Amino acid sequence: MNEQQVKDPLHGITLEQMMNLLVADYGWEKLARYIKIRCFTSNPSVPSSLKFLRKTPWAREKVEKLYIASQKRAQKRK
Repeated sequence: MNEQQVKDPLHGITLEQMMNLLVADYGWEKLARYIKIRCFTSNPSVPSSLKFLRKTPWAREKVEKLYIASQKRAQKRK
């Protein structure tokens, strides 16, 4: 395994896995407060969010940053 893969916290994690974890941890309402995008507020679902996030790099980046932050918080609690 190369050094870059070891340092990348998103290595091996799919966008769908990220969304499922974030929805489980925060719920749609809280997610919508953290990241203000309509697919989190209007009839939210993982499939519709994935469709939007795959087409919208700035929104995907925000989701990835929230995922990384939530993972760091979870590790600190251990």
